[in-house]
Amino acid sequence: MISNERPSPFGRRPQSGYGQGPRPPIQEDTLKSEKIQIERKTFVFTLKENPRGRFLRITEDVGGRRDTIIVPSTGLEDFKKLLDEMVKASGETPEKPA
Repeated sequence: MISNERPSPFGRRPQSGYGQGPRPPIQEDTLKSEKIQIERKTFVFTLKENPRGRFLRITEDVGGRRDTIIVPSTGLEDFKKLLDEMVKASGETPEKPA
């Protein structure tokens, strides 16, 4: 036991997902995929569908390291609105000198 851990009065509870092995893969169908290069970053936008629904997967690849976000299709309109607001604010706000 680590010094700052205290035994729980409720006993040990299993940690969800831990020790249960890898999850089985879920079948995903790719509906559309596009790639864009911005400076030294590559972004891949992939619209996918699986039994739980449709979603947009945005993957950033920088020097072999990948980060991904997933936006459920139910949030794409709100995501687009917010992105449009950010583009507008970027165009209206002058850049600070380096």
